[in-house]
Amino acid sequence: MVVSAALFATAFWMGAAYFDIRRTDTHAGRLHRLLQKSPTLHQVTVGLEDEGSPLVEAPESPEALRAVASKLGRQKEAEVLDKGRRWPKLRVFRAGDMVYFLYFDADGVMRDYTFVSA
Repeated sequence: MVVSAALFATAFWMGAAYFDIRRTDTHAGRLHRLLQKSPTLHQVTVGLEDEGSPLVEAPESPEALRAVASKLGRQKEAEVLDKGRRWPKLRVFRAGDMVYFLYFDADGVMRDYTFVSA
């Protein structure tokens, strides 16, 4: 019985780890393909909102950037701050179980991204 329980626990743990890796890879691939198309801020906003991924933040100042990075950036807070300082426009979307931080240049073209688990 102990061996069965241990095997069950191991199988459960491996399944959960696989699911998390697959979920992360799916979002990473999606954002990478999006970035390659160099979409505009408007195109990204409309597209994500049409599929049910709403815009949740649009920080316009350094203070707002710090607040959003602290509130939603989780383990990638430093990355969000670094990229947010590099690119003039940041938009934050909730995409299912992930939060997307999408960075745009002064012309409104997507230039980078970060994502974290919600």
